[in-house]
Amino acid sequence: MKPGINRIFYQVKPIIPRYLQLTARRYLTKLKMPRVQHVWPIFEAAGQTPHHWHGWPQDKKFAFVLTHDVETRFGLDKCISLMNLEKSLGFKSLFNIVPERYGPSGDVRHELTRNGFEVGVHGLNHDGRLFKSQTIFNHRKDQINAYLRDWGAGGFRAPAMHHNLEWIKELNISYDLSTFDIDPFEPQSDGVNTIFPFVVPRNSIVDGYVEMPYTLPQDHAVFIIQMEKNNDIWKRKLDWIAEKGGLALLNVHPDYVHLSNRSRRMEEFDADLYSGFLEYVSTQYAGEYWHGLPCELAQHVKSQTVASLSRPTTT
Repeated sequence: MKPGINRIFYQVKPIIPRYLQLTARRYLTKLKMPRVQHVWPIFEAAGQTPHHWHGWPQDKKFAFVLTHDVETRFGLDKCISLMNLEKSLGFKSLFNIVPERYGPSGDVRHELTRNGFEVGVHGLNHDGRLFKSQTIFNHRKDQINAYLRDWGAGGFRAPAMHHNLEWIKELNISYDLSTFDIDPFEPQSDGVNTIFPFVVPRNSIVDGYVEMPYTLPQDHAVFIIQMEKNNDIWKRKLDWIAEKGGLALLNVHPDYVHLSNRSRRMEEFDADLYSGFLEYVSTQYAGEYWHGLPCELAQHVKSQTVASLSRPTTT
């Protein structure tokens, strides 16, 4: 595949009918797969333990974190059903909501937090332009910070996994989720090449934010674009992450999970693929993993990192 074709596709994507977008993405993914299958979904170098790493809460073997990006009103209307599915299996998660795309979300946000789940801010209006220029970002950052404050949210994820870790320092957040270990199929495909969270300093480590890359392939890529009929790719990557002692962070979109008795839409996959994976985690790795919300993990990583820098070095 010629360099830049992925970028060109995402530039013209807004004017392409949805079914043609899917057809094009499936074709581009199939074309690119032979060139990246030696590093995706598992990039061995990303499993290296960071020098200052001192482990997970409760001395667990690895961490397991669930996140959701709510892209449309259709997805927002399914958040509570997805929350209930996770609760029934003993899990909790973060729901990232777009402030200015699909109308009021207060009732959903309050129900999520009332049940012990977390809410984050997902861009501003999901138009793919947040990092297009410094001018655009500067214009929007105050609005984003206002929503972070009003919602009591500590975390952010940019739509389409666009990211600029320097500019993100301007957001009043304790953590960011806009990156991944490796994903050559994303429009901005530069991964951070690690399955461990890390602190991005502002003036220092102390006032920095925690970056948490997603490390399990996204649901839409696996079940809608690649049209996988099982969740083996999630299991395979999870097993590798568990072996390396890293962070297994998954991003599932309520928009694409089929959660009711109505007919399944073109861009929905069976909820059993998700619930079956959660059951695999809880049975295969019972007692071995730490599971919590991103806000809880961010607090642990930040305190651990600051403490490690204050420890005297030994020779």
